[in-house]
Amino acid sequence: MKKWNIKLSEFGENTENHLRLLIENEKIKGNEEKTKITMRLGDPSVFGNFPPHPSIKSAITEAIQRDKFTYAGNVGYIFAREAVAEYASHMGEIKADDVILTNCCSMSLEMCILALANRGENILVPKPCYHYETFTNGIGIEIQYYNLDPENDWQIDLVHLESLINEKTKAIVVNSPGNPCGNVFSLQHMFEIIDIAERHCLPIISDEIYEFVTFGDVKHYSFASVSKNVPILVCSGLTKRFLTPAIRCGWIIISDRGNKLQEIRKGLIQKIGGRGFGPNSTIQHALSNILKNVPQTFFNNVNARVDNNARLLFDHLNKIKGLRPIMPKGSIFMLLKIELEKFPKISSSMEFMQLLIKEQNVYTFPSECFHFPGYLRLVLTIPTDVLLETCTRFEEFCNKYLNNEQ
Repeated sequence: MKKWNIKLSEFGENTENHLRLLIENEKIKGNEEKTKITMRLGDPSVFGNFPPHPSIKSAITEAIQRDKFTYAGNVGYIFAREAVAEYASHMGEIKADDVILTNCCSMSLEMCILALANRGENILVPKPCYHYETFTNGIGIEIQYYNLDPENDWQIDLVHLESLINEKTKAIVVNSPGNPCGNVFSLQHMFEIIDIAERHCLPIISDEIYEFVTFGDVKHYSFASVSKNVPILVCSGLTKRFLTPAIRCGWIIISDRGNKLQEIRKGLIQKIGGRGFGPNSTIQHALSNILKNVPQTFFNNVNARVDNNARLLFDHLNKIKGLRPIMPKGSIFMLLKIELEKFPKISSSMEFMQLLIKEQNVYTFPSECFHFPGYLRLVLTIPTDVLLETCTRFEEFCNKYLNNEQ
């Protein structure tokens, strides 16, 4: 007699998000004598101290009245795509036909990768980096990790990047402002990256979800605004800059001055775009007002507050023996280097994180999750009083485990 034998598919078996997996499988119990502090997820809305601008709620409320809740086709409503094209005018001449609306930036990235690479082929991504392998492992697309240099503002090691390129390489993924490093590429460095892409005829997938989230006089430039000959697929959305992570509205902007992405454009619009049908209809109706009505002063204030948190955190952690924070230039993250040689009873940043939870009830992500051991990733959008309490707990923890003979 035939028996039930239902197994998870190869795709399902090989697909995982390292950050979410760590949270779901975590069995460590935090110290209940201390309040829980989480510096984990890149969600600025968690603590309520970074609310979205009131005009966003107004735009959604008004959009509900106009929305007929109908399907918007593969790429989104034309009026919503026109709004994104206008918003992206800093990239150059962008038209509505260059915009594909998606459910989120992650979906935009996945679509671009699926359009460019086949099983057995590879894309180049930074290390440390966001978990792009979530989009590739289940379908056999390989990832080659190129190094970012922590001693040089997390710029790309260009020699290492170019050494990885072979006949199966289909694209270079870049991320600036970056997660988890907080790096922001200079114009000169962007030209150097584009030069490599042009010499090898490789398109660039530019993850710009943290666009314009920069500190002080640091400026964000889109790769689409810099490149003249290399085609760029820009992936972004409302999540980070507009402080609306749960809205689920992203986009792909196709910047292709030489018309080299004809087949890719057609595939994204007519084929791959049909997998998701864009973000929900109400958000599309609200998109124009959201993109137009949030004042620049709001963004300036948010950036200044995150910058202040970064400086405060840096100043306090930098005084603690065994810790070496790296000041970010943008995004909402800071990487904290653990000088493990000074903590003889702790073998890795993963173990450091686990003990920090158990003893101090402080939750962070170890950089093993980003393929770059030895660091912790800290989120910068927590309230100032919580941030200072976090520093106190770090100091108490480090003083306990520090090798005092050094």
